[in-house]
This record gives sequence, C-alpha cells and structure tokens, in this order.
Amino acid sequence: MLMLSVSATANNNTKPFAAIEDYISAHKDIAVSEMHRAQIPASVKLAQGIIESNYGNSYLARNGNNHFGIKCHSAWDGPRLYRDDDKANECFRGYNNTYESYLDHSDFVSRSRYAHLFDLPITDYKGWAKGLQKAGYATDQ
Repeated sequence: MLMLSVSATANNNTKPFAAIEDYISAHKDIAVSEMHRAQIPASVKLAQGIIESNYGNSYLARNGNNHFGIKCHSAWDGPRLYRDDDKANECFRGYNNTYESYLDHSDFVSRSRYAHLFDLPITDYKGWAKGLQKAGYATDQ
C-alpha cells in the first residue's frame, strides 16, 4: 500500500479563500470542464465543493486538496489523510492538486449508487442536489 505524507499532497496555495465568490472564481473552469466530460452540473459540483470544503478552507482541502470529503475506501491507493468523522481517525483521499479532486469527484458520483441522477437534465440542479442527498452522498446531518 502506498503511503505518502500529508505534506506531499499539500496545496501550494495555502492562502485561505476570503469569500465563496473567490472559491467559485478559482474553480469554475474546472467545474464546467467536468460538466462537459462527466455530465454533472457545474453548479452542483461547485456547491458541493463549497459545502464539503468550507469553500476551500477545510483541513482536507488545505492539506490534501480534497474538496469533496471523499473517503479512501478499500480500492484507494493514493495519498491519505486521517481525520475524525463518523468514526475516529478515518481515512480520506489526498490529491496532488485540486483538479485531481474534481476529476475523482466526477468518477465517484458516476458509480451505480448515483446512476439515477444521470437520467435528470443537466440543467436540473435542484433534482441533482436532492438526489445526491437522498442517495446518501454526505452522512453529516
């Protein structure tokens, strides 16, 4: 198993985002690119990134470029960060940059658990948001 230190995945830009608008400005192009590639609405991806990463200011985002709170799961062989979440000392995925986090989020949401969302129009951001919640994307209530 590959084990890299957290510092190896650290974001080179450790300056915190001052506002949600700054986060959107910095990540909108990645979100739109992923919308075209993976058919996930850019607005939903940005909203999830904002919520899950405290608009780029969370520990996982600052130290592991993980903007979506995705846990390691058994098949993950990339960098890892450990934080208390539902359980103590849980494993979270680390990425070399934010772009990798956004790509992995698209791949993660493309799993069968979320397949029904791809029947929705890409413009139905409300349906996507409700569907992600209903499918159990985040367990934090």
